[in-house]
Amino acid sequence: MTTKTVSPSTGTGAPASARNPESVPSLADDPFSLANLADPYPLHEKLREAGPVVWLEKYGSYAVTRYEPVYEILTDFETYISGGGLGPADRRKSAEWRPAGILESDPPTHTAMRRGLSKVVSPSSVRRLRSEFEPPARDLVQELVARGSFDVVRDLAEVYPLQVFPDAVGIPQGGRENLLPYGSMTFNAFGPRNEVYEEAFRDADAVSAWVMENCERRNLRPGGFGAGIWEVADDGGITADEAALLVRALLSAGVDTTVTGIGNTLLCLARNPDQWEKLRANPNLAKFAVDEALRLESPFQMFHRTAAVDSVIEGVLIPKDAKILLFMGAANRDPRKWGENADSFDLDRSASGHVAFGMGLHQCVGQPIARLEIELVLRALAEAVERIELTGDPVPQIHNVLHAFSSIPVRVVPAAG
Repeated sequence: MTTKTVSPSTGTGAPASARNPESVPSLADDPFSLANLADPYPLHEKLREAGPVVWLEKYGSYAVTRYEPVYEILTDFETYISGGGLGPADRRKSAEWRPAGILESDPPTHTAMRRGLSKVVSPSSVRRLRSEFEPPARDLVQELVARGSFDVVRDLAEVYPLQVFPDAVGIPQGGRENLLPYGSMTFNAFGPRNEVYEEAFRDADAVSAWVMENCERRNLRPGGFGAGIWEVADDGGITADEAALLVRALLSAGVDTTVTGIGNTLLCLARNPDQWEKLRANPNLAKFAVDEALRLESPFQMFHRTAAVDSVIEGVLIPKDAKILLFMGAANRDPRKWGENADSFDLDRSASGHVAFGMGLHQCVGQPIARLEIELVLRALAEAVERIELTGDPVPQIHNVLHAFSSIPVRVVPAAG
């Protein structure tokens, strides 16, 4: 359990995150190395077994990988704040490439922004999207099934969300290809300034300029989510600057995590033909398949929190201002929570409670839209496809915090009749 404490800091004068606590297991492993980003799970197991809290020597920060402490930290927003940034640097003390948005803010700023976004992205507004999102999913699936072979990422996961979600936000058609590199920039910035970060920001000026321009109020279609956010600003619920940030945040979160979620979910099903058969026999399992895939192959693998006060995690003293790297991907495979078969894809499992979309105050507001898109793709495929088979090895997409693939080649066998 995570508990607050009034224990004093050590008073050494060094930054809290730079001190190596002798009582904590210490590892030299780099979670942001190319090898660990491509395949994070061996390191996750090593960290989980080393202890509930581990010291990362390379970054001078704490790592938490087990489900219970990850859940506790995510839900204790007062002790473990987001305002210090989701990356290893404390954004309160260093310049960042963009202003803090909803993901890197705390109450009361976060409260106002989340309330404003919730007025626009609501259960009723998401339900209305189903009738708009379903026909494009069916049409695209029919086209791909007719081909016989295709790439899940390039031909499906990157195509469908870029068609339907920007429509819902009200973004113009031209230039939408900029949304993928913009999302890559946004989320890679939650890692260190490594070669992955540098690659993501290679065309930063042009990409950012397009996104900034097309999220301006004058360029958003009336009636879309984007225009709705600006209407909240008109009513005084948020500022104009916060409205602009929210439109951009909604776009980046609504595209990248959905692209990754579609790809990862279909990879799980292609690797487990018996589970695909279960889904085909009962398409109502689609929602369960989405959650189980989000648990097993979590799009968001890790990000940081900052300790606002001295605190205790699982008996370990965490000093004020220390950085804590939360591994949601590891927590979602923790056998202490999910059982000995935690590394398997099982539609009979209840994946309720997974932390793929965070938890508590900062749980992703847009997750119902991502879930809807993935579900509609699964239902369309379950109706049209008897079997999905991998025709080559999936190619990992190297990313600082997202677990995704750049290519998943498959062959499909159409359903009879």
